[in-house]
Amino acid sequence: MTDPYDPAQDGAQMSFDGRMSYGDYLGLDAVLDAQHPLSAAHDELLFIVQHQTSELWMRLALHELQAARETLSAPDIRPAFKLLSRVARIFEQLNAAWDVLRTMTPSDYTTFREALGQSSGFQSAQYREIEFLLGNRNQAMIKPHAHRSEIAARLEAELDRPSLYDCAIGRLAQAVPLPDEALHRDRTKPHQPNPALQAAWTKVYRDLTRYWDLYELAEKLVDLEDYFRRWRFNHVTTVERVIGFKRGTGGTGGVSYLRRMLEVELFPDLWHLRTHL
Repeated sequence: MTDPYDPAQDGAQMSFDGRMSYGDYLGLDAVLDAQHPLSAAHDELLFIVQHQTSELWMRLALHELQAARETLSAPDIRPAFKLLSRVARIFEQLNAAWDVLRTMTPSDYTTFREALGQSSGFQSAQYREIEFLLGNRNQAMIKPHAHRSEIAARLEAELDRPSLYDCAIGRLAQAVPLPDEALHRDRTKPHQPNPALQAAWTKVYRDLTRYWDLYELAEKLVDLEDYFRRWRFNHVTTVERVIGFKRGTGGTGGVSYLRRMLEVELFPDLWHLRTHL
């Protein structure tokens, strides 16, 4: 019988007294002590972990999207493509998380739903900031955060900045002339389909050799929105599967509200131009 394997014999560090360990670097004491179920229901921990991990992924998505927006103002926009691809993959991870949550049945959820009070994913400040950054802007959505002045101020500040798509349009205008009305809009409102922008993007798609970087940027944006739409769809399906057509804990219409969100287009011109190619 062979002796048990000892990693120290291969040089593995085994003593961490006074040294940084894996748990220290990741702050795992704080992370793993952040789950505090308010009921004795078995599935409440699943519900908490699902939403906490989603918030962590959204934190990373914001980090990448902010960097991508900044890069679109730089001379070389190509590094933004990697950032946008990463965000699309982040939403792929968020999509997969719904598969885990869907193992919770309606009977499971009713055992702890009352413990949630009026808390709801509708109130996620990070999700709202992502939407604002991507261009789906609605000042009324800041109201649920009025009790947290620092969060409300952050969202207000985002409304004053150009959206990611505004920055893409700015790069487009450097290569294809655009009318002023296509360049200057009310940034507090969501993007609406614009014939002039669709014509300009169509020109890009018809001359890939000349406009390759803009073409790749457009496709990265479409890819990102594709994954974002899938996340929204899976959200609707999961909610309907678990609570049917009950109102959400935060007072929204639940499934009816989420279905309305499926109609939102973040980069409308990039989708509409396909009909005319």
